[in-house]
Amino acid sequence: MEVGHIPIGTSKVRFGAFEIDMQSGELRRSGILIRLQAQPFHVLALLLEHAGGVVTREELQRRLWGNETTVDFDHSLGTAVNKIREALGDSADNPRFIETLAKRGYRFIAPVVILDDASPVEIISNGFKVHSGIRFLPTPGTHLSRKTSRVLTWIMAFAAGVLLLAASILFLRGCDRHTPPLRIRKVTYSGRVYPGEPLQESLAPTATDGTRIYFAQIENGRAKLAQALIGDGEAGTLPMPSAVIASTLYDLSRDGSKMLVRNELPRDTEEPLWVVSTIGEAARQVPNILAHDASWMPDGKQIVYANGTDLIVANEDGLDRRKLASLSGRAFWLRWSPDGKLLRFTLMNTLNHVTSLWTMSADGKTIRPLLPDWSNPQSECCGSWTADGRYFVFQSAHNGLNNIWALDEGGLLHGVLSRKPFQVTDGPLSYQSPITAPTGHQLLFIGLNTRSELLQFDPASRLFLPHSRTLNSAQLVEFSRDGQFVAWISLHDSTLWRSRTDGTQRLQLAATPMEVFAMHWSADGKRLVLMGREPGKLWRLYLVDANGGDLHPLLNENRNEGDPSLSPDGNLVVFGRLPDVMAERTLPKAIYILDMKAGTFAPLPQSEGLFSPRWSPDGRYIAAMPLGQRKLMLFDRHTSVWKTLVDQSAADPVWSHDGHWIYFHDFLEESQAIYRASVPDGRVERIAGLGNLQSIDIADFRFVGLAPGDLPLIRARMSTANIYSADLDDLLRRSR
Repeated sequence: MEVGHIPIGTSKVRFGAFEIDMQSGELRRSGILIRLQAQPFHVLALLLEHAGGVVTREELQRRLWGNETTVDFDHSLGTAVNKIREALGDSADNPRFIETLAKRGYRFIAPVVILDDASPVEIISNGFKVHSGIRFLPTPGTHLSRKTSRVLTWIMAFAAGVLLLAASILFLRGCDRHTPPLRIRKVTYSGRVYPGEPLQESLAPTATDGTRIYFAQIENGRAKLAQALIGDGEAGTLPMPSAVIASTLYDLSRDGSKMLVRNELPRDTEEPLWVVSTIGEAARQVPNILAHDASWMPDGKQIVYANGTDLIVANEDGLDRRKLASLSGRAFWLRWSPDGKLLRFTLMNTLNHVTSLWTMSADGKTIRPLLPDWSNPQSECCGSWTADGRYFVFQSAHNGLNNIWALDEGGLLHGVLSRKPFQVTDGPLSYQSPITAPTGHQLLFIGLNTRSELLQFDPASRLFLPHSRTLNSAQLVEFSRDGQFVAWISLHDSTLWRSRTDGTQRLQLAATPMEVFAMHWSADGKRLVLMGREPGKLWRLYLVDANGGDLHPLLNENRNEGDPSLSPDGNLVVFGRLPDVMAERTLPKAIYILDMKAGTFAPLPQSEGLFSPRWSPDGRYIAAMPLGQRKLMLFDRHTSVWKTLVDQSAADPVWSHDGHWIYFHDFLEESQAIYRASVPDGRVERIAGLGNLQSIDIADFRFVGLAPGDLPLIRARMSTANIYSADLDDLLRRSR
């Protein structure tokens, strides 16, 4: 079958709901501008130019990257295609637009319509014939008089004018319009606002009474509740009960006198709920209530709280509890409409942690998604109404960056265009956690721009000092057994890389959209086993060659898999399940051994309730932790017996290279020190903590691995985020 090509010089092309302007470089969906970087746009244009035909990788390289060979071409092309698919809402597994032909290239498979070519063209794609053009063409054998032609021209011009006027009205009334940049003002200046850890169900709520804003701020490595005057941004922490080690704010009462707060640590899925006064009264724990989120009811007297997948209403004294609703996931960020008739919340899928916005009637009988099919995968979160109920603002992630969006709830076209959100912010920071002032349309939100540095412990000075700049973008690091190579996960996009320890022979092993959470070398340094996932999917185990190539999935389950570690002979993989705050709270957790040759796996004896296994270098021991991370356990494969190695909180355990020690981070201790425990006797030695950080600018740190010589590496955060404000009315005025 001969494939028709789009003529050179074609300006506009349509496929499905999308329209592309080759000259201006714009991609639109149903008239809405879709942001697409230059290189992905050029790739898309070239695929459209050859719609229905195969465009080889060699042709793409020659046309778009030039004839010179670059080591990053495969990565660059893969990234470009992934960004195109993200913009189009397409999938490599079930493509609607772009088909991947293994080791050959790509093919655009959707029907294509040329909008402005001088003559009709047939584009053949997937067996369909599509006639291009939107012109009125005379029937063959007929002739239009000059007068008739002028009349038709005036009619068409008049019709075009009417359509243009109608489109302009919809453009101005609707929310999907291009607007000038929003004026954003910084409220706080410390850079210590706690941004939360969404991956572990820790969002970052804020609240305001119109004069002050309340938020979590990092102090001495902990999230502490703080307040700041909106006028000058001067921030100070609020006193908390000693039982609240690190605090998270849920909600502020409508009169601004009290807050609902929970303990951020330890990392349990449900925690006691506290009522904390803003006017100097003593804090008190709400009796008999465990929750992961909560909000005041519209009457200001009762509380609605989320436990598991239920929403429950209770008095402040914990009595008169009644179930309001049962949900399909875990609810966060509960917010009532100003008239008290609707409750909106963020629903987190317990399997894949995809977040979406839902709305519910006050009686709990009607529950529905707020923005079904608006984005894929969904990433909407954390919505708040303006005081008059006119706008609903929320955050949404597109192209890896969070921005603030809004719905017009009370416009003239309510129910039609109000269902289409309009974008409020557009970088350069990642904006999240929007709230609204008690009056007007002022917004307050967090702007995230984390600065961090990789530091290595120096035994001589007893200080953490900067590590090699070649790994400064690493969020997790592991060196090969022979010390010749190093693998790391990128802090910026969670991709997996490896290089020699001097920084040469740098190679990407897992590219976007794959997100890598953990990885470990094989003993011979030839392979790595990793835990990764694609957007909206489950965490899986993969094996990858250290010299590059495809990722090979190890299992095919409808469950999350985590923390893989290879046996010294490379034939077995020990792995676990994710903790409750990351997935599958209702399913049992245990440690498993996978035999890669046989393709079978079985649970490790008496490992129920344990996770995050680590195989010792000699293969005799497997270390793991209970889900609450308050112990470090050791399994002896010779005796098949578990024992407690360390009876204190432990995170991110790492075996020493000789297997005689396990290093770990005590996250509950005040100094958050790094320790090491002797194997198998369990003798504990303190290595370093917050006091060994030289810079006073460091907010907190994470233990990320061991350098050669078993020197601890940490990722130290110098700044996290600030609070910013903007006026929605200003945005709307500037868009008119």
